[in-house]
Amino acid sequence: MSEHHGTEFERLWTPYRMAYILGENKPTGNPDDPQECPFCTIPKLSDEDGLIIARGEQVYAVLNLYPYNAGHLMLVPYRHVPEYTDIKGAEVSEFSDFTQRAMRTIRAVSGAHGFNIGMNQGAVGGAGIAAHLHQHVVPRWGGDTNFMPVIGMTRVLPQLLADTRALLAEEWINQEASGGL
Repeated sequence: MSEHHGTEFERLWTPYRMAYILGENKPTGNPDDPQECPFCTIPKLSDEDGLIIARGEQVYAVLNLYPYNAGHLMLVPYRHVPEYTDIKGAEVSEFSDFTQRAMRTIRAVSGAHGFNIGMNQGAVGGAGIAAHLHQHVVPRWGGDTNFMPVIGMTRVLPQLLADTRALLAEEWINQEASGGL
């Protein structure tokens, strides 16, 4: 929902971000402990409940609960390791493959113009859950919100995470079946 008043900043209503700011649904346990780590718990849920897009043998793709842009997902190894240097062989290969698959899938569903892809390594590097490696794949469009401020005549079209998950999961499967992934 947006209000426009001439050339001043628009107001963007994104209540799901306030839940993140206030700490709602953030892990309360010790993420260093694989029994309490959210990235270790998610794969035990159904795809719909865990917001999982796709599961590989070493890695899974999951929507971010508090996305910067629609379609913002994360790639996560099943193994509980903190840094990129901790994954080897088949994990590295599938992690890289899933990065490409995520980009192709998001682009096919939403027409993204570009992506921010990155990993925050360690707490001082900005990782919210430093104990379990995860890579962000954030779709970007020309003139989008650049993560925070909304300037000019920008409008945001909200979509429920469950709906985004369903679209991306379906396209992931379609691309895989057609040899596009």
